Amino acid sequence: MTQTKPKLLIIEDDPGLQKQLRWSLDAYDVVVASDREAALAQLRRHEPAVVTMDLGLPPDPDGATEGLATLAQMLALAPETKVIVLTGNQDRSHAVKAIAMGAYDFHQKPCEPDLLNLVIQRAFVLHGLQQEHRRLQQGQADSPLSGVISRDPGMLKVCRNIEKVAPSSATVMVLGESGTGKEVLARALHQLSPRAKERFMAINCAAIPETLLESELFGYEKGAFTGAVKQTKGKVELANGGTFFLDEVGDLPMPLQAKLLRFLQERVIERVGGHEEIPVDVRIICATHQNLKALAATGKFREDLYYRLSEIVLTIPPLRDRNGDSVLLAQHFKNRFCAQEGRSMLHFAPDALAQIARHDWPGNVREMENCIKRAIIMADGPAITADDLGLGLGPVEDEPLNLRQVRDEAEYKAIVKALARVDGNILKAAELLGVSRPTLYDLMDRHTIRPTVAQA
Repeated sequence: MTQTKPKLLIIEDDPGLQKQLRWSLDAYDVVVASDREAALAQLRRHEPAVVTMDLGLPPDPDGATEGLATLAQMLALAPETKVIVLTGNQDRSHAVKAIAMGAYDFHQKPCEPDLLNLVIQRAFVLHGLQQEHRRLQQGQADSPLSGVISRDPGMLKVCRNIEKVAPSSATVMVLGESGTGKEVLARALHQLSPRAKERFMAINCAAIPETLLESELFGYEKGAFTGAVKQTKGKVELANGGTFFLDEVGDLPMPLQAKLLRFLQERVIERVGGHEEIPVDVRIICATHQNLKALAATGKFREDLYYRLSEIVLTIPPLRDRNGDSVLLAQHFKNRFCAQEGRSMLHFAPDALAQIARHDWPGNVREMENCIKRAIIMADGPAITADDLGLGLGPVEDEPLNLRQVRDEAEYKAIVKALARVDGNILKAAELLGVSRPTLYDLMDRHTIRPTVAQA
């Protein structure tokens, strides 16, 4: 049984070098182009994963203008293609410029066949890993928890708990700081439950005036107040059979707390201005960034309602406590917004990654999302710098003194940060860490780190 050779495009205008490269790279299905027009035509026709190219192409064989222009067009057409630039010793500055534009690597001429073969082989491996990673992401895209991107054990535990709790009818309270994604998890609870085909209704108790909140929740009868020209169902009733999400439930006024408690106990509502008890079958999920137990202790929240709402409590850790997730999320948002804004060549500069890792992110994931979107719009060159982010460094935490603990924690953090920085690529992470790939796999097993991005 014959195995299909990987497609390799060689862009070279010298017939002698074309023949030499074909001979030395016989492990690949080689396609050749000698100028920009032919190169772009071959790229569209064959979609090779890897390309080698000489920057000195006609009509500028002694310069790099035509080669760099060809590189830019190729990466615009196929940004995932790994382009290896072949250059002479005197053209090193052009090679560096090509790397800044998005080329994968460069190799000096005259070419050493074994070394060039190794560089090409690594390029194919990296392209294959990235394609597999993308397939995994697409396979998980329909998952209700696909919006949760994390490697942090605490966050992954929350996701596992959601999967356990979702099939039940228990009332769930989601706790977490502003911007941590409480509504995302509430929707996941609904979509994983037997009620998934019914409606998910949400209301923010802090965003609606107290005078209107009761009618929004429970509806009203015609003539109940000025302007009530017809009978209107409230959101609780509209969610019948499905899920009702009360966001910022800590801001619910005391009179409505009593009515919500009665509904939770008896599962009936009365519209404003009405006297008929209407049975409603709905699952309640609530969320707040406040400490409801403390509010109950001071009389600002009904204690009996607190216990009724908190049958199951899920606490989302803030982003600053999710080791490695800040860079991981930054890469995710960068990829998403670059696609939206048509800036596929952008990448993070080292100083930007350092600030992302050190920032406390008081606004959590929402702040991160807005920050990266703004940086992509404002970035002038191919790299997003610390100035584009506009962040300050957060405070340095006290380090433990036990040497074994220091070593284990440093090892764990380094591995997680390396994986986040290279978007889950094991080969590149091993290079960053200065270890072999088998060693990295052993360390990941020891620290129970998953090899791919956890989209829980």
